[in-house]
Amino acid sequence: MTLERKNYPHMPKPFGAFMHAVRTGEWLFISGLTAGENAPPDIVEQTEITMDRMKKVLEAEGGSLKDVIRVTVYVTELDKLMEIHEVRNRYFGDALPASTLVQVTALVRPELKFEMEAIARLGQ
Repeated sequence: MTLERKNYPHMPKPFGAFMHAVRTGEWLFISGLTAGENAPPDIVEQTEITMDRMKKVLEAEGGSLKDVIRVTVYVTELDKLMEIHEVRNRYFGDALPASTLVQVTALVRPELKFEMEAIARLGQ
């Protein structure tokens, strides 16, 4: 199968050596997304922005959040964990993916507190 390496116009160009996503057939591998530059300081707001970005990536590929099979989430703080879960529940609804959540000391920029990567199977 052909690999399609993708960047999306609704998101800032990646500043590192990666693409926003890689697609092969019906499989979409989405790189870690964050709230980006000028992220608000609140981790819950960052979660909202990140989830919206992920939703738009999937829509650009003809899919939706219901197509997400697995996510890995990185957070720098756990004090608002239940609020983060509420945001995720609202976006994923009844189609919750398999998930791993890891607390880390920092993300790529010091103001970032939430990052999520995903694997989706499109066209189901």
